[in-house]
Amino acid sequence: MNKIILMGRLCADVETNFTTGENAMAISHFRLAVDKRFKKKDDPNAPTADFFRITAFGKLGEFAQNYLKKGTKIILEGRIENNNYVNSEGKTVYQDQIIAENIEFAESKKAAEENGVSPSPTPAKPDANSFINLPEGVEDELPFE
Repeated sequence: MNKIILMGRLCADVETNFTTGENAMAISHFRLAVDKRFKKKDDPNAPTADFFRITAFGKLGEFAQNYLKKGTKIILEGRIENNNYVNSEGKTVYQDQIIAENIEFAESKKAAEENGVSPSPTPAKPDANSFINLPEGVEDELPFE
């Protein structure tokens, strides 16, 4: 079984790319800082958190792009994958990354605001006619007329 559950805060905003083609999908990357449970008493300069590279695909990647930002506290469920490769010097480089399978907020909007994380804007939702209601003033930024 390959399963991991982490709770931590995003170290930076989410970076998202989209694949091209008929079945285009979002691929989002971000780093998650997870506090260590115990501190080393003999080394006060030891890191107090571990940092993990996270990748989210498809709808979950879109969710991450739309709602997560630096400082957001989340609970993540996923699996670990190896991304091993041979570098230009012929040495094998071992890397692990976590593939997100589920993401949930770990604090309320109010708690996030108190911790200095401003809430993400809510994306526009389609109305009954399947048209998107655009916020006022957006027409000037659209690339078409």
